[in-house]
Amino acid sequence: MQTTGELIRLMNYVDDISATLRRIHSSMPSLTPEDRKRLAEYFRKSDPNVLGVLEMLDRE
Repeated sequence: MQTTGELIRLMNYVDDISATLRRIHSSMPSLTPEDRKRLAEYFRKSDPNVLGVLEMLDRE
């Protein structure tokens, strides 16, 4: 099966998301418990979020 340019572009976006998550992960030890809680809440409320997108991909 041939990979389309669109798929490659979307996969590059996933790479960008992974790099961002690595940055967040490496910064977590420096956060206070309150900051960690706020960041987690902010992440959960993001729209669309990772879990929602994965659900959509699995459905189709």
